[in-house]
Amino acid sequence: MTNLNPFEKAKEHVLKKSEELEGDKIEIKGYVSEKFDFDKFLDSYLTTGFQATNLKRAIDIVKKMQEDNAVIFLGCNSNMVSSGVRDIMADLVKRKKIGVFVTTGGGIEEDIIKCIGPFYLGDFNASGEKLRDKGINRTGNIFVPNQRYLDFEKFVQPILQRLFERQKNENRAIPSSELIMELGKEVNNESSILYWCWKNKTPAFCPSITDGALGDQISFFKYNNPEFVIDVAEDMKALDEISITSKKTGIITLGSSAAKHHICNANQFRGGADYAIYITTEGDEYGSDSGARVEEAISWGKVKVESENVKVHGDATIIFPLIAVSAFRD
Repeated sequence: MTNLNPFEKAKEHVLKKSEELEGDKIEIKGYVSEKFDFDKFLDSYLTTGFQATNLKRAIDIVKKMQEDNAVIFLGCNSNMVSSGVRDIMADLVKRKKIGVFVTTGGGIEEDIIKCIGPFYLGDFNASGEKLRDKGINRTGNIFVPNQRYLDFEKFVQPILQRLFERQKNENRAIPSSELIMELGKEVNNESSILYWCWKNKTPAFCPSITDGALGDQISFFKYNNPEFVIDVAEDMKALDEISITSKKTGIITLGSSAAKHHICNANQFRGGADYAIYITTEGDEYGSDSGARVEEAISWGKVKVESENVKVHGDATIIFPLIAVSAFRD
């Protein structure tokens, strides 16, 4: 038996000589400067590693979307509208940077409700029982007085009545996108995403229009007007047609849920999106579309094989403002 020195054995297994990396090599290093430069700071994210690198890639991809005149589909959960990200999205629609806006039921109603009255910064640790007693609703660390929903009812019911009259006069069901545009028109407030969608004729869709306070109001209205109909099928057709007729498309999704899949599914009918950016805290270990990587969408044909894409793991309230301020410049 050969009597090997244990340190020699360690060298054999641990200190193996490495091969040279193929292709272009990027050295890992961070940002250091005596005078702060915001653009160089963000550029340094590429060489920082981990999600910083993915964020810089997302910034670069958004720039390419615009250079390529791609129709940008922006999708978000309602919590993005609850947060200050809503103001950023409204500005992007105002400046015609977004081609299609897709959100959930809460995203529609809360955009309007914020025009009626503000939301306030609260506390993640606030007692639900005490807030309930005071009529305060909590979304994370954002507080929403219940009076906002009472005022929302006064705002939305006359609009539903007007649309019902239109339905009867024109003998057609009202698409949910038409309701959304009517809300944006009537709120007449420049802080609103939907106002700018109406003003700039930017298509806005909601696959879960009845999921939330707006759905409650539609339900209340139907008790006295049982023939009132909201047509979601017409919206699916319209969204698909935008995708099919666009020369180039780009996907940006903040969070997950139905809004993300609505956009991805529509892009499937054109052979996939040319660009895709997912920003989410969700992982793919449970097999949900919410947490799926872009590679999964590629397997379905929702994003092209040759697409430029990235998934950024992180809080969109932190990540998306950085993308917006650096990539969506005039």
